[in-house]
Amino acid sequence: MLKTLLVIAIGFLPSLFSLWIIRKTHVRTRLRMRQAAINGSRLRARQIRQIEGDRYYLEGVGYLVGDISCKFNARSGHIRCAVNPNGPCQGCRHYEPRELAENESKEYA
Repeated sequence: MLKTLLVIAIGFLPSLFSLWIIRKTHVRTRLRMRQAAINGSRLRARQIRQIEGDRYYLEGVGYLVGDISCKFNARSGHIRCAVNPNGPCQGCRHYEPRELAENESKEYA
């Protein structure tokens, strides 16, 4: 009887060891995800503060970032332009005034 119990206990040891390793890995992963979320929220808050002075609302379009009169402006609320996405727009050496298309120039005339 003792030999049978010993064989059963030895048979369960690999499974118990595997469960212990899996639990340890889950705990470590959960801690890393929590730390990544904390670091990401700090980074996002820092980026929003940088954009605030350069961001404005245009009716019918939404929030835009950067100088809309520039040819390279992305007309997006997230990035300024393709050439200098991190900005700033003031003093940018790539600035080119945007040319109005024919239909736009007729609207303003």
